Amino acid sequence: MKTVRFHKTGGPEVLVYEDVPDPKPGPGQVLIKVEAVGVNFADVLRRRGDPYPMPSPVPFTLGGEIAGIVEALGEGVTGISVGTSVYVTCREGGYAQYIVAPAESIVPLPAGISPAEATTLVIQGLTAVFAIKENGRFVKGETVLIEAAAGGVGSFAVQLAKEYGAGKIIAAASSEEKRQFALDLGADVAVDYTDPNWAQVVKEMTGGLGADIILEVAGGQTVFQALDALAPFGRMVVYGMASGEAVQVDPQALVIENQSITGFYIGGYFRRKPDLVKAEIAELVRLAREGKLKLPVGTVLPLSKAVEAHKLLEGRKTTGKMVLEPWAV
Repeated sequence: MKTVRFHKTGGPEVLVYEDVPDPKPGPGQVLIKVEAVGVNFADVLRRRGDPYPMPSPVPFTLGGEIAGIVEALGEGVTGISVGTSVYVTCREGGYAQYIVAPAESIVPLPAGISPAEATTLVIQGLTAVFAIKENGRFVKGETVLIEAAAGGVGSFAVQLAKEYGAGKIIAAASSEEKRQFALDLGADVAVDYTDPNWAQVVKEMTGGLGADIILEVAGGQTVFQALDALAPFGRMVVYGMASGEAVQVDPQALVIENQSITGFYIGGYFRRKPDLVKAEIAELVRLAREGKLKLPVGTVLPLSKAVEAHKLLEGRKTTGKMVLEPWAV
């Protein structure tokens, strides 16, 4: 089968499109023919060798969320039929034409949702849900500022903040096209967060107070600008570091205004709160079926174009979800 792996860390060019033996399902496992695999910024971090909660031993196959068709069942697997359309979240291995996954991780694909759309649901959708509701401790009527608002997580967060009853949704994005994309999804106002003075613009948008919740993904100097845009008693949820630039924040800077910064990692929810994960996935599916939630598929490329996909994602040239199709020419 065809797969994309990296044998050493580095830039997008270290991704190699190559042949490997077809996997076979063992006891309790399912073989899936992959129709779509989501590309996440976590893939970029692992490929570059940046700090990441899980190891990436080479040769390493990226891809943590896939949608496809059950091709074969391992010994002892029941309750799943060959030919069923499914999606699954895994730690690795999705950049491939086939993948083996534990049977208990398989979720039937809801009718009316395409494989590409399904890849948006789990990582991006749940990240937006938990970052706002759980880590952000959202209260109806609050102001939510969403960095990278046209991206995979951001485009979910804009829609969900509106669904949850945010008083004002501020979309932060780096281009006019991306800001308009976020406004079309339901953001109330938009700001260019490449502007050194964007925090002051946010203050002006909020009557001098700032945002109650900020979803922070850029890292580097943006963190300090976001802190300047944070309201008293505000919460900043850090769920990424797209710039690759680490920062050090003095905790005393948070004391006077009773502000807080919290980290977010979706893997922790899968390990510690699996029932909550299942419930929120079901809720995302319901909202999508009722037309209240657009599943924001953006650029779709063949698996052979994984290098191009990483260049686009790393260069912030995408809107919505980036998806690779392993069988596309």
